Amino acid sequence: MNILRDELKRDLMNRGFSRRNFGRIAAMITAGATLPFYNEPALAQLSKVNAPPDAVLLNANENPLGPCKEAREAAAAMIQHGGRYRYSEGDRVQQLLSEQEGVKLDYVRIYAGSSAPLHQAVLAFTGPKRPFVMGEPGYESGAGAAAFIGAETIKVPLMKNNAYAHDVKAMAAASPTAGLIYICNPNNPTGTLTSASDIEWLVANKPAGSVVMIDEAYTHIAGARFHTDMVAADKDVIVLRTFSKIYGMAGLRAGAAIARPDLLRKLGGFSAGMMPITGMAAASASLEAKYVIAERRKYIAGVREETYSFLEKHNFSYVPGKSNCFMIDVKRPVREVISALQAEKIYVGRPWPVWPTHMRVTVGLAEEMKRFQDAFRKVMA
Repeated sequence: MNILRDELKRDLMNRGFSRRNFGRIAAMITAGATLPFYNEPALAQLSKVNAPPDAVLLNANENPLGPCKEAREAAAAMIQHGGRYRYSEGDRVQQLLSEQEGVKLDYVRIYAGSSAPLHQAVLAFTGPKRPFVMGEPGYESGAGAAAFIGAETIKVPLMKNNAYAHDVKAMAAASPTAGLIYICNPNNPTGTLTSASDIEWLVANKPAGSVVMIDEAYTHIAGARFHTDMVAADKDVIVLRTFSKIYGMAGLRAGAAIARPDLLRKLGGFSAGMMPITGMAAASASLEAKYVIAERRKYIAGVREETYSFLEKHNFSYVPGKSNCFMIDVKRPVREVISALQAEKIYVGRPWPVWPTHMRVTVGLAEEMKRFQDAFRKVMA
């Protein structure tokens, strides 16, 4: 039990935890990556499939382009140093992000992906008296962490009359004692955007003492505005970044949380360890390869818009996301369509119970989306 400092114990009590909870919290801190909700690969189990080698995988919002040439070369060169911890590789990513985002160095903490800081923020800011607030449908990982520690999750429906943006006014009003308010922008699974002005309104009008977490995993792809300016202005904001999406590094693991040092310290109390040096080397190389974002954004958008044209031509209803995923309303129980597509060797995303007829599709390569279109027409005929 000594792993819980007196300061942390007082904070836990203020968030509604009893002393009976302390053992479980201590176990979570020491368990690390063995926690059921802890990392992106754990959540990806929901999309895990046993697909044949020639299948088209459009199920996990991966980037099939993979790492850029410079990142591949950097990761390969780092393998020979695999016997060393080389903490400096993570320091290099921190330095580059600090410079590129216009924040001080101690406002950036590097992680192996972005799901770990999401879960740690739930541990750090929510509790029996401090709910977790999110959009619905939304990325479920934070809600899983909240359930594990006994914190309430309040799910606020996306706004149908506003292109399925987050309803920030309803989120601000969801609980006067909200601990963490989570905005994934663009949203997963819908790929839809919430405006910068709405997010700024939420930060300005949130309940006192709450923290707004803005997950920018897909923001590069959409070409939308980032929000590290609010971090630089010392707002109660944590921004998440990952190298899994635009940079194609889902399997190499690199990400970051960007926030005031006092907020990062609260996250840091729930984890420790070094970063995978191949992932760190690839992340640095990706940040230095200035052409990558614009080139990939253009490619993904082109394939996505061509797919939308196909859907419109054949009168299929869809939600036009701005990232590398979107939702199709198949007008019947979605599991039937998912299973039928798998029989055609096309694997799409998992169901979201709140939208039982909608199917999430990841934007793949142009040739993969052609195979999807052919199979989808056949299945829907």
